[in-house]
Amino acid sequence: MSETAGPSVLEVEGLRSGYHGVTVLKGLDFCVGPEIFAVLGANGAGKTTLLATLARLIPLMAGTIRFQGEDVSALPPYDTAGRGVGYVPQEKGVFPDLTVLENLSVGGMIGRRSRDERMAEVLALFPDLRALQAQPAGTLSGGESRMVACGRALMQDPRVLLLDEPTAGLSPLYVDMFFDKIREIHETRGVAIVLAEQNATKALQVADRVMVLSLGQAYAVVDAAELTTQQLKEGYRI
Repeated sequence: MSETAGPSVLEVEGLRSGYHGVTVLKGLDFCVGPEIFAVLGANGAGKTTLLATLARLIPLMAGTIRFQGEDVSALPPYDTAGRGVGYVPQEKGVFPDLTVLENLSVGGMIGRRSRDERMAEVLALFPDLRALQAQPAGTLSGGESRMVACGRALMQDPRVLLLDEPTAGLSPLYVDMFFDKIREIHETRGVAIVLAEQNATKALQVADRVMVLSLGQAYAVVDAAELTTQQLKEGYRI
């Protein structure tokens, strides 16, 4: 297993989780440092289950999750978010009846810095949202909704950001923009990022390390530059 480039932000040992008694993740061991850590895999590999488990939305069946050295395995989602774990789900990442500004303000309820300061940073990162602040989030396009969901998570001042397929269903233009923003968020804010993606080519362009999930197990955990096409094909069962 490849090592992190710095102190671990997240450490996962023997992680088992799933839904309604069905085990989806089957004993995962990995750690995430101050880096972009991509989780790749085919549909049904367990990527969404993993991120929802790390965000504490799904209980563990076994194993431990440590965040900045502290065991958070049994904490509720709000406590985990308050400690610095930001989560952007693949779908339904916004409150549709609230305006864009109200959605972002919900994220600002967590965090110690001035909410105005954080809002200014988010609007600088996603300038398209400036003109949409008074618009109900339910009327936004897919790409705009994803920006709001990501912005709301960043309003929490996270130490690690969990992104579940942020470019799924988006136009190529939005896909390119989002991957640029992911790199920018990491480099300018020093936020560790766990990126679950099906778009392996794009993810590998921004990732430092990668874990290939196959049927709930880690097929490979390597530096992104060292992942071979053969490993990718075997991990995806192509």
